[in-house]
Amino acid sequence: MKNRSNPKKREFYPKFFKAYKGGYGEGDKFLGTIVPETRKVATLFWKGISIPDLVTILNDPYHEVRLCGLFILEKNYKKVKEENEKKKWVSVYLDNLDLVNNWDLVDLSASHILGDYLKDKNRRILYELAKVDNLWRNRIAMISTQAFIRNDDFTETLKLAEHFVGHPHDLMHKAVGWMLREVGSRNLMVERDFLDRFYKIMPRTMLRYAIEKFPEKLRKKYLEGKIQQK
Repeated sequence: MKNRSNPKKREFYPKFFKAYKGGYGEGDKFLGTIVPETRKVATLFWKGISIPDLVTILNDPYHEVRLCGLFILEKNYKKVKEENEKKKWVSVYLDNLDLVNNWDLVDLSASHILGDYLKDKNRRILYELAKVDNLWRNRIAMISTQAFIRNDDFTETLKLAEHFVGHPHDLMHKAVGWMLREVGSRNLMVERDFLDRFYKIMPRTMLRYAIEKFPEKLRKKYLEGKIQQK
């Protein structure tokens, strides 16, 4: 990972991921390794890795190394077909959620591991994650539903979006808006029905993300509050 680092990115990432004092990523360290290079390293080392070694990688102080660990975890999860084996890798993910502690780590893992696993299972854990006072666990709950959206299953996305409408953090506003937009890409009527009920109380960022791909005239109607609420 160090050999693949980019000095310019190493300088840029702490600002981008707000690792400065008071930022949401405070204290994180960066090598400056870009995502495609991190994926290449994961491809080299994922086969046959032991869970203790993977946990060591996930506990690394460097952000990109933890991301590499998540890519390795995903590859091992997707490789196995037997239910107990899949559960084993998902348990590693859940046992180490404290290390999935920035938006990119969440976005590049949640739907591919936890969301995928829950497609045909009870999804109570997402509501448990949604209720805790932890930004990253809240975002994991929301982004995990992308796996369901891909199967035209919108129930949890809409329930969690409603739960998070009043969330105080901008990163959750973006996550909810993004998932609503994903719903709309599969079924615009479902997204619009949700927006028509809640758009006036949504944070502006959430609404903007949700309607990003709407025709310009329709976007303006939502932004100007001219859509009749249901």
